[in-house]
Amino acid sequence: MTVQTAAANADYGTAASGSSFYAAMRILPRDQREAMFQIYSFCRQVDDIADSHEPRPERLAALQQWRNDVDALYQGHPPPRLQDYAASVKTFGLKREDFLAIVDGMEMDVPQDIRAPDLATLDLYCDRVASAVGRLSVRVFGLPEEDGILLAHHLGRALQLTNILRDIDEDAGLGRLYLPRESLLLAGITTDDPQRVTVDRALPKVCLALAERAKKHFEKADEIMQRNSRRVVRAPRIMSKYYRVILDLLLARGFAVPREPVRVHKWAKIAILLRYAII
Repeated sequence: MTVQTAAANADYGTAASGSSFYAAMRILPRDQREAMFQIYSFCRQVDDIADSHEPRPERLAALQQWRNDVDALYQGHPPPRLQDYAASVKTFGLKREDFLAIVDGMEMDVPQDIRAPDLATLDLYCDRVASAVGRLSVRVFGLPEEDGILLAHHLGRALQLTNILRDIDEDAGLGRLYLPRESLLLAGITTDDPQRVTVDRALPKVCLALAERAKKHFEKADEIMQRNSRRVVRAPRIMSKYYRVILDLLLARGFAVPREPVRVHKWAKIAILLRYAII
């Protein structure tokens, strides 16, 4: 699919079925479920543009068109691919700036591939591509405003940092390196060449430091969910527990080469669902 022909599929559930979060979304009441499928579809389409092999100027233009479409949605004139979003925006109070932040985050990979960003840039990236999604999601889940924003902040960063640790080799193959510059330098790694960094003997030290950051965000997210109604945190709890298992598997495997991909066993997924899906 080219960036010119990318368009929303009316069957949002089918589009989301390959997501790690599909099971968490499926347990929601229908209107919440459909809103979450729409949010996922939006993220998927924008991400597909950023990761496509189209020329960079075309990708930038396609992302700008998404911004224009979001603006049109909030001006009361949604384009066809966002037509169905109007009801969810109204019902759950979804914020225009969060949709735009997601586009901004995906765009950070487009002008040039991200390589060893400083911590501030990495945090901004995580906020845009993950916590902004969380800010939309917590409104759908029905969390109180303040705790919802806090949960989006911490859980979004926990999930994205886990993604970064899981996908080090895959990202390097795309010419990208999301590990923070400060941590690399502290470990004595002075290059930002992804292929060289991934085989450096000091890499595990960098990854363990990032894993500690992720764990602290998971802990903060757990505190927030603990003090809220079980009903409104069922879906984020499932997301959190699933990704915490991934982080634990990564830590158990280690980060030295060779790195075999980690996978959450089917029965572990079922156990998480059985524990947290039932109110």
